[in-house]
Order: sequence, then structure tokens, then C-alpha cells
Amino acid sequence: MPQESLARRLVRRLLPALFILIAMDLLATWFMTGLIHPQPWLLRDLFWFMMLAQAFLVVLFVWVLVSGIRLELVSINRLANQIRQRSIDELQPLDLTGLPSEVAPLVLHFNDLLGRVEDAMFAQRRFIGHAAHQLRTPLTGLKLESELMLGRPLSDDVRVRAERIKSVTDHMIRMGQQLLVLARADHTARPQDSFVQLDLCEWMRCTGAEWLARAQDKGLELQLSAPEDAVWVDGDPVLLGELLGNLIDNALRYGHEASRIQLRVMANPPSFSVADDGCGISEDDVEHVFEAFYRAADAGSGGSGLGLAIVREIARAHGAWWKVISRPRFPGTQITIIFPGLRRGIGLTRTE
Repeated sequence: MPQESLARRLVRRLLPALFILIAMDLLATWFMTGLIHPQPWLLRDLFWFMMLAQAFLVVLFVWVLVSGIRLELVSINRLANQIRQRSIDELQPLDLTGLPSEVAPLVLHFNDLLGRVEDAMFAQRRFIGHAAHQLRTPLTGLKLESELMLGRPLSDDVRVRAERIKSVTDHMIRMGQQLLVLARADHTARPQDSFVQLDLCEWMRCTGAEWLARAQDKGLELQLSAPEDAVWVDGDPVLLGELLGNLIDNALRYGHEASRIQLRVMANPPSFSVADDGCGISEDDVEHVFEAFYRAADAGSGGSGLGLAIVREIARAHGAWWKVISRPRFPGTQITIIFPGLRRGIGLTRTE
């Protein structure tokens, strides 16, 4: 038997108990047959005593056997718990330490499968990133050509078509940018390596100010509420800027009948929220708005359905959670991003 096999461990654990039981039985038999000459009534009593002793020894041996098997299966149960507690994003190899040799080949093949799945996901993300990057140049050229056309005298029919081309090109450029951000936020790209400590309050003031002009063009008031003291988190400022931009852009696009957008930073726990007083999100759509390419029935023709999916992936990359509140519990829509607190950015991973 192999050195670390389950059978060898069980034999090694059970043999001492078995030898002790045999020795006790032989000693009792030798004592009864060789040293004393009992009377018939005493012999009968001794017979029943020996039967009870044998039954006790059998029960004791079964208990030792069952406890030994349970003890040796602890490593397998630990492996099962490790697999059950993993999220779909955790594709790291399973630990082989302490596992019996009978189970080790199964775990090795499972680790090989995890590696192939991770390679396939990485190849898919890389393809999306490369495709989005390669499409930017021709789309930018197409947009420039359409703008040059619109700058010249055109018939009404041609102008409408040129404006439609420009609108579709802008939409495709925006989708390409979102796909690039989605590929960068993926866990296989290790965005945690670029994390730095940043103050949420100061970051929100600087990043939110970039959206003031667009909010005013839409006739909305952009407000900020933040504590005076710094709220420190670990994160990638570029990815978090894209996350906040998608939340504000969603409020501008789909917050119909809204008059203001409220940006708020909270210290305990470290978090921020983007809220509007618009029409809100229907209860049927709240559970699906973070899915890629999902669009509500009343969303209109603009957008690609990637904005909140990017928010979800960036939040996951930062070990953060998200929460959506809409009507009737909230007068509009509020999306909150909750961070796990101050940690070393390079070691930050999401555990669920």
C-alpha cells in the first residue's frame, strides 16, 4: 500500500487496538484454563462473564473502527467544504496537503480542469479586449467622416442618414470602451495589483465634478454629501471612476422626471451611493439590472446594457458589495457600493 493511502492509515491506526484486544482475550483464556480449577457453578458464571467480555470487546473494536474512519475522512470533508464555499470567480487550485493518495489523483484532475477553465476565461476576456481595441480606430474614422459630412450642405434625407450613422458610431465606440473596462476589471487580469489608498471624499469631489456640465445640460442638479474626515479605501482610481461614471450616466439616461442626482459618501462602512428622484426601477427589473446586456422594457433605445454589469465587475474586483433601492421604498433609485474597509490593496480578494 502507498505510504499516504487511506487503507494504510486505517491499518496503522487500528492494528494497535486489535493487538490489545487479542492480548486481553488470550490472557483471560490462559488465566481461566491454566491457573484455576473452578467448580461447575463457578465455571457457568465465568462462561457468561467471558461472553459479556467478548461482546464488550466487539463493541469497543467497532467504536475504534468507526472513529478511526471518521478521523481519517476529516481531510476529505475539509476538501468538500473548501469546494462548497468557493465562489464562481475563484479558480485557484485546491490544496493537496493531508489528502489520502486515493483522493489525490481526483483533486489533481480537478485542479487541471480549473486551470483550463481559467485559461478559457482569460482567452475570452483577452479576445474581447483585443477586438474592442481594434474596432476603436475604424469606428473613430467613421465618426470623423460622418462629422465632416454633417459640416457640409446636405439634403434633408442625406443629413438624417449621416446623423443616424454618427449616432450608431458613437454607440459602438461607447460599447467598445465598456468592453475594454469589463476586460480590465476581470479577476484574471488582477486589477488588485494597481490598487492604491485613496480618500473616497476627495475622489468623489474630483470625479463627480467632471459630470457637472452634462448634468446641467440635462437640467439636473448634481449634489454631493460627504463627511469632513477622510474615508480611506484601497482601489484603482481609473476603474472606480468608470464605476461612478456608469452610475451617474445611468441616472442621467434612465432617471426620467428626475430633478437632481445625489452623490453621497459614508464612513461606516466605507461606501458611496448615487441616487436620483426619478421614476425608479420596476420590481421585476431590480434583480436583473446588473446582468450583462439586460435592458428593461422601458429603457428606450439608448445604451448597451453593459453599464451596471461593469459596475458589478469593478465592485467585485474591489471586494465590494452593491445594493439597489427603488420605489416604493425610495423616492427614485439609489445604488450603493459598500467597501470591505482599509486593507492592503495587493492582497485584497473577494471571498464570496
